Amino acid sequence: MDDKVAAKTDQGAIASPRRAPTQQRSRERVERMLAAAAALIAEQGSDAMRMGEVAERAGVSIGSLYQFFPDKRALVWALAERYTAESQACIASALQDVTDAEGLRSAFSELVDIYYRMFLAEPVMRDIWSGTQADKALRELELADSRANADFLVAVLKRIRPDADPIELETAAFLVWQMGEAAVRLAISVEREEGDRLVAAYKRMALTELLGE
Repeated sequence: MDDKVAAKTDQGAIASPRRAPTQQRSRERVERMLAAAAALIAEQGSDAMRMGEVAERAGVSIGSLYQFFPDKRALVWALAERYTAESQACIASALQDVTDAEGLRSAFSELVDIYYRMFLAEPVMRDIWSGTQADKALRELELADSRANADFLVAVLKRIRPDADPIELETAAFLVWQMGEAAVRLAISVEREEGDRLVAAYKRMALTELLGE
């Protein structure tokens, strides 16, 4: 049976729609395929990307591409998983040693700025996540990502606000991450000056909620 990569949600496991490579040569081929897909998405968007173009740019046969990615959606999913894993690692690292309100202000503000800059600089990320509303599985992957990130934040909040209701902290943390996704997407859809103001306003509102001020 092919290995599957799964993202956990409250509804259970969502299997990645692709075959996971097990050998080094296969992993290297898959890396070339993903790099080719990312480059093509950056150039023309995922809607215009064709599987044949991906195979040609990656230097693999179309059959080899389909062996690991049965369709274009599987390629997009794999890239989404990669960005999700990278963002979770960044968030976990930034929050793990936070022990007070000022530390949270600094770490949270920096994380939002990093995320904003990534969206400004990475057209692939913008393209992938702009399609989450139309793809139920990708939407669930995004929700699972927000819940995981909220867990990192809740661990910090419990250290800073030990007397607060833990359910309220979990609710606030989850909502804050989801609002952050929406705020950044809005910010990159307008002129940069206005986008910067929107991100700054989001950070102020989010921290007020998280710190119970």
